Amino acid sequence: MDFTSGKNASENNNNNSENSHQISDSSSQLPSDSFNIKETEERQARELKAGLHPLKSKFVFWYTRRVPGIRNQSYEDNIKKIVEFSTVEGFWVCYCHISRPASLPSPTDLHLFKEGIRPLWEDSANCSGGKWIIRFKKAVSGRFWEDLVLALVGDQLDYGDNICGAVLSIRFNEDIVSVWNRNASDNQAVMALRDSIKRHLKLPHSYVMEYKPHDASLRDNSSYRNTWLRG
Repeated sequence: MDFTSGKNASENNNNNSENSHQISDSSSQLPSDSFNIKETEERQARELKAGLHPLKSKFVFWYTRRVPGIRNQSYEDNIKKIVEFSTVEGFWVCYCHISRPASLPSPTDLHLFKEGIRPLWEDSANCSGGKWIIRFKKAVSGRFWEDLVLALVGDQLDYGDNICGAVLSIRFNEDIVSVWNRNASDNQAVMALRDSIKRHLKLPHSYVMEYKPHDASLRDNSSYRNTWLRG
């Protein structure tokens, strides 16, 4: 679903018929181990009946703020759920009220994940997976993050069922965007996701993408150091 102009969806709901066909076609492909297909179809049917535009997946925004200088902070305890949404209209209501990267303090992480998946390496949906990492200058990170969010929520990236979510990490000298996937050993899916991200973000050739499995992050206790693959 391409809704880069979806701000108008909350103002005009006359395109439900076309969207209902798209939803019904895609919902049958949802992985049974991710969430209950019947429950998803019922949710989408309710939203269509209400004149809304259902998304293929329900999403949750999370926020992490670590205070510099304080040791022994539990990462899991610091993760705060902000809001969830499952329709185009709900997304724009949420997104328009979330702070943009330029206004977030450092170090901060903003997470967008499918419902039922926590932004933790140890989560059952993430533990066998990994992430593609892209480093941005602060002046441009906001634009690339927004393009990625739209592609993720609109189910535009290849191997979408293999994607868990995305993270924006605000750091002192740069901002880091990462896309998490379920299976780090599926080389075809990993490389196809890389190519899809490059294509949708229109990444200049000067940008280098790095990949790191989550089990490697667990071993060295680092999200972005010692990456395994560059491309």
